This record gives sequence, C-alpha cells and structure tokens, in this order.
Amino acid sequence: MSSNRKSVFSGDSRSEKPKDGEAGDFSGPIKPIGTHDVSSGLSIGDPRSKKAKGDALVSSPSLTKPSGNRGVSSGVSIGSPNSKNPSGPIIQTTKTSVSSGVRSKAAVSSGVRGKAIVSANVGRVMSFKDVKFGPHESELRFRLIHFWEARNVRTKLLIGLEMLLIDQEETIIQGFIPAGRMDTYLPHMRTGGIYRLHNFFGSNNKTLYRVSEPSVTITFSSTSVLSDLEDSSVCFPEDRFRFYGYEEFNAACDLKGDLYDYVGHIKLVNGQVLNDSLVVDEAEIASTRRVLLHVQTHDGPVMKMYLQDKAASDFGERFKASGGTASVILVTTLNPKRYGGALCLSSMASSRIFMDSDVQATRDYLNWLNSNLDVAKRVDADVVTKTETVTIGELFSYMKQADAKVVAWFECIATIGDVVHGSGWYYIGCGGCHTKATKGPTTLMCKKCGKSDIVGVAQYLAKISVYDNNDQAVFVLLGDSGHELSGKKASELVESYFEANEDEGSDHLVPVPQALIDTIGQTRKFIVKVSTHNLTGKTQTLTVTKVLTPEDPDIGVNLEESDGERVKRAAENIEGEEPKRAKCG
Repeated sequence: MSSNRKSVFSGDSRSEKPKDGEAGDFSGPIKPIGTHDVSSGLSIGDPRSKKAKGDALVSSPSLTKPSGNRGVSSGVSIGSPNSKNPSGPIIQTTKTSVSSGVRSKAAVSSGVRGKAIVSANVGRVMSFKDVKFGPHESELRFRLIHFWEARNVRTKLLIGLEMLLIDQEETIIQGFIPAGRMDTYLPHMRTGGIYRLHNFFGSNNKTLYRVSEPSVTITFSSTSVLSDLEDSSVCFPEDRFRFYGYEEFNAACDLKGDLYDYVGHIKLVNGQVLNDSLVVDEAEIASTRRVLLHVQTHDGPVMKMYLQDKAASDFGERFKASGGTASVILVTTLNPKRYGGALCLSSMASSRIFMDSDVQATRDYLNWLNSNLDVAKRVDADVVTKTETVTIGELFSYMKQADAKVVAWFECIATIGDVVHGSGWYYIGCGGCHTKATKGPTTLMCKKCGKSDIVGVAQYLAKISVYDNNDQAVFVLLGDSGHELSGKKASELVESYFEANEDEGSDHLVPVPQALIDTIGQTRKFIVKVSTHNLTGKTQTLTVTKVLTPEDPDIGVNLEESDGERVKRAAENIEGEEPKRAKCG
C-alpha cells in the first residue's frame, strides 16, 4: 500500500452476510508475499509414516507454539495409502520473521468521513479463537492470506468479498465484507498484507463448503475500521494448509462440507501424459475454463481433479511459466464429488494453485518425487479409468441433470444399428498431435504444433447409430476407437481407396468403407465421454474414446491417453465438414 493513501478504512452499509455463495477470485497474485522461514516437519517424502491423531501442525522452530494448539507431528505423510479412517487433516503452516514495535497509520472512519483520526489506542487485542457470535469492539490483528468475490450460485449476483485470515496463533478464520462496503476496503487490500481491525461482528459461519474450522466469520460492520499493522514484534504465519489424502476425500465425497487442500504429482493433463513435449492449449483453457488433471500422492490411488474458471487459467499460466516441466501441484479448498463412479476433486472459487517450488509443501514433495521417480512413471490404471456402466437412457438423464457440470466417462453396452452415410467419416489431422490440419497455400499446417508444413494423416470421425433395450443414440468414433471397432486404421482405408481410384481428386468424398459397414449388428461395450457440448445441450451426439467386446476384460487401460481423446477437441468442430485427401510423405 502506498504511503500517500490512508491506511484505515471503514464502511457504513447495512447489508447482511449471506449463508453461502460462489465466487470469482479477485485477489491478484497467488504466491504469498514475503520471504519464507519454514522448518517443515511434515514428512511429505515418506508415505510409510503414521499420522498423529487430530490436526498435525508444522511450524518454524524459531517460534514458540501458542498453548492450546494441537500437537506438532514431525513424520506425517500426506495422503498415505496406508492411512485408515483418518481422524483429521494434516496441517502445514508457513511463517515469516518480523520483529519490531507495533505501529499503525492514521484512520478514516465512517463517523468522521474524510478526516484523519488516530487509532493507535483501540480496544484490547483479541485472538481468533476467542471470537464469539455478536458485535465486538476489540481489535484483531492478522495476515490476509487470500480474498475472492462471493456470488450467488444461480443468479451470479455479487454478494460480497470473502477472505481467509490467519492470526499470530496460527488460527485460520473466514472473513466477509458485504457488497455495499467492498468499495471502501477492496482498493487498499493486498494478498499477504498484515492488518488490524477494530469493531466487527462475529457472524455464524456457513455450514456448506467451509474453508476454515471456527464456527464464526469475521464480518465487517458499519463501524469497522481497518488499518495496516506496519511493524509488529509478533510473527504472523504466511499461510496454513489443511491436507487431505485419497481416503479422507473419499470419506467426505458429496457431503458439501469443509473444503480441504491437496498436494501430489501430476500424471495426466487433459488426457495427455506429463512429459517434456507436453503443450497445454491455452486457447482451449480460455474457451472451456476447465482443465482435467489426473493426480497422485506418493504411490496412492490416482484421482481426477477438475480445475475450473480462474483455477484453470492460473494452472495454464503457471504450467507455461515452468516451461512445461512442473510436476508437483498443490490446490486449496477442493470439493470431493463422484462422477461416473469415480472420486473427483473439483476446484472452488476460493481455490489457489501452487506448483513445484512455490511454497514449502510443494518443495518438500518435489524433493520426495525426485528421489522416487519410479512412482512418477507408474499409473494405477484401474483408478484412472474407473467408469460406471450405464444404459443409453441413463446417459441422457445424466446430461440433463442440473448439477452435472463436469465432463465424465461411462461404459455403455449397445448394438450398432447403422453407420451414418452422406457425411465425412474421417478427417485429416497432424501426424504428430492429431489436431485437425489447416490447409495453407501449398501445404498443410498445424496451429497447435506451430508447423507450416506437416504430413497429414487420416483419423476416424465416423457417426454410428446404436441402440439398447429401450433407447437409441448416435455415437462418434474418434481416432483409435474407430480402429478398435473396424480392425482397420482410417489412413489405410483412405490410402487404399485412392490407390484404387487414381482419377479422383483430393477433394473427393471417400465413401464409408466396408470395414465399418460390416460392424452393423455387433454388440459392443463403448467407453463414451459426456462432453461440455452435451452438458450445455448443444448436442446429444456422444464421443466414443474406446471400443471393447462386452466380455473384454481390458478395462484397466488408460482411456484418456488414446488417440481418440487427443483429437476430441478438433473433431467437435469439424463433424459437418468433408474430409480432404492427406498429403503423402
């Protein structure tokens, strides 16, 4: 905060704090301000260690732990696969060292609007754990960890500003500024800033999607006065994480309760294996505002993690800044849900993203990962691809659900009734990434790879009509799924046709091959994806990512690493186009 601004602000709106709401982040920089002075006893690097009962606090040895806090655990494993019926989250605290006298700047109060008053001699200092329901004239001193806009889930109406605060005793509490008072305080707030607050109301904390444990929320009232705490002899922690592992998230699934944090390593990004050649499509993230990760803590089960809205864009920016090499991720305040029969973690408006060396917890985990590279390369395919078997009617019902906001994969056993004729059954994609090729003046180009001269390869994009006992649907075969059904690669079929019909031009529409027609009447197990287009009602055509025979035991494979999954984005935009002849090479 610049020195020419008044550092104490107050508001006089009479609006009340809502029970709940969702938000878009308004906090600015994600990384905490200040230098880290952390001694992490949290054994992120040892998945065999046992967890202490209750919350494990990890603190700097240079600071005395306040009485009444729960014990320090020095060998706690985050997300240990051996943990059974856990009794609480693992908590890690990051601290800074600041030491000098207490001093505050001049204040502007709502009662004396625009006039400076001295606010050094305010009421007694209260700790967060002593805050009860009702009005308070005491003073609070805290660090502002994070803040974000709260909006009504359905109407998107701005409700106010939610905050995550931490005091000198390492207690985390939620704060709230009603929408009518935001303009008074928001321009002068910064992530990581240390403040003092005089006069506030202790409101009842919401019961759904809580980000802190206390039963009260610090609500700014009409008499509240906020000021910078310039110097302090007390050390205020920079952050505090409450980690859950697979077992804990699974137990809390769909309960809409407290939101906990996760740390682990990335296995897949939007279905692509994490490697040096992985390129995150920022344009797609900006368009869909969603990223799907597969993550794992130590050698535990692999989970799906959906990053949405700002969390998705923050991930894209941070991953790009790392040069595509980031492997460790920490995401705060995740909501565990079950989609398609599998446990998934979904980001919230309050979620923050940290990677690799951002904070002590990610640095500790990165050290462990570098010493256990064999774990990073191993995938528990049963968890990655766990799907639920449904009927066609149940697929349509899922697409119509009001809360079905997340892309999901399902197994569906159906019989092929026909192959759709009269439209292209393939497209020409980049030989490297399989994205649809763009036709240049004399060559084929790939926007994703950035190459102006590529070798085009025919990829399946075929529509089939399927049915079960009660319903009928249209499935689209992409990439390898068409090969798995017909037994022939699209490139082989296209090449064979043009060899037999040399007089046909490159723009000629190749008729549906006999290899696909011969599949009519077959009953197969299809792995289908319910996409964003399905959820928004734009189409009921479902994408097939893998085809199996009903008795095929090969379910434990990585469905989302298939060629069909890698071409899904391009195919969704080219279903009505006629395919072009591939460039030979």
